[in-house]
Amino acid sequence: MDDIDLCILIFYDFFPSPKLDISNLNTISQKSAYRVDAKPSFEGLSTQFPLLILLVLIFFINFTARIIFSPLMPTIEADLSLTHSDAGLLFLLISFGYFIGMLGSSFVSAAITHKKTISLSAMAVGLTLLPISFSSNKWILLIGLLVLGISAGLYLPSGLATLTSAINPRQWGKAIAVHEMAPNLGFVAAPLLAEFFMFWFSWRTVLVALGLTSLLMGLANARFGRRGELTGELPKFVVIRTLVKQRSFLIMLLLFCAGIGSFLGIYTMLPLYLVTEQGMDREMANTLVAISRIPGLAVVFLAGWATDRFGPRRALMWIFMLTGLSTMALGFAEGLWVSVFVFIQPMIAVCFPPAALVALSLIGPHETRNIAVSITIPFAFLIGGGILPILIGILGDAGAFKVGIVLVGVLILLTSILPRYLIFTRH
Repeated sequence: MDDIDLCILIFYDFFPSPKLDISNLNTISQKSAYRVDAKPSFEGLSTQFPLLILLVLIFFINFTARIIFSPLMPTIEADLSLTHSDAGLLFLLISFGYFIGMLGSSFVSAAITHKKTISLSAMAVGLTLLPISFSSNKWILLIGLLVLGISAGLYLPSGLATLTSAINPRQWGKAIAVHEMAPNLGFVAAPLLAEFFMFWFSWRTVLVALGLTSLLMGLANARFGRRGELTGELPKFVVIRTLVKQRSFLIMLLLFCAGIGSFLGIYTMLPLYLVTEQGMDREMANTLVAISRIPGLAVVFLAGWATDRFGPRRALMWIFMLTGLSTMALGFAEGLWVSVFVFIQPMIAVCFPPAALVALSLIGPHETRNIAVSITIPFAFLIGGGILPILIGILGDAGAFKVGIVLVGVLILLTSILPRYLIFTRH
């Protein structure tokens, strides 16, 4: 499997979809399936369980290190005298760094092997978190978070290449499902870890603990990690020009930006919004955000069923309509209703990935799918996970935090008309 082929799975960084069929990913041949390892010998999931667990732990720290700043932000703002705009800029730089790292990961793995790329990513994340923990002003923090994003972005393609090279393709679905528990548990664990450490120590201690753990994980992979011994393959962009001329591809690009924004963009600014605008205690806000992400782990399976039952076009229209309305309601809500919509909004937003991935796979020839995903996903993370939070932060500084949340909801709602214009070339 080419590195660029693995980009079809990158979206799972945030959302696992039970409906993604990886069995025919780029029509896996004996040659392509065995390219990753020097001595390929596919084995069962149980045999490779230690490798899987190691990768899950590395991925968990990788993801948690990026989103931990969301529950920490109210405290960081007060400590470093930051504005809401500054907070939004921090998330933008993490997303931009991740964008660079993910796009550049193939070049790194082509030079130093997948195994070394995984270790490099983990150790770089750890070494970056340590100086960030000593930040005394926003400029050190800004530079540190950019480097953090780049470091974290190197992991996923090599991690998936290593995983799929070791395990029988018939068990990839199970293996990847276990692997993708990491980011979803990260959404739940990050606010709880933040509160645990800040209760006893400070926000800086959280970063030190994550940094040291990431360093140890990188060293453990370098010493005990299996597979990934061969170098990666450089990406091929021969079909980009044709792809960007397709109306359906441009529509999907907009849909992915809005979809990521509905989940990650709102998540990153939500604790700050609940504390500064709704007057919640920081502890209450972070706990609420953590447990609100638990139901989505089950709801995503319903989304997969709905996509199969009604088709991706209709499913996307309803998902964006309901997500937009619930996001607007979150901005308008007061009192107890705030907590209600903190739960409802992510339960609907998490329905986006299954329908979106199916739609993206249907808009063009099979040979363009990998390039489509490799462009769409990093760009969507940058816009939805970076640009939208900073816009919300700017409005927050202007005394219109609620307006920012509502406007994001309006934007999402408006995108609900776009799926009807999608043209599917494969059925």
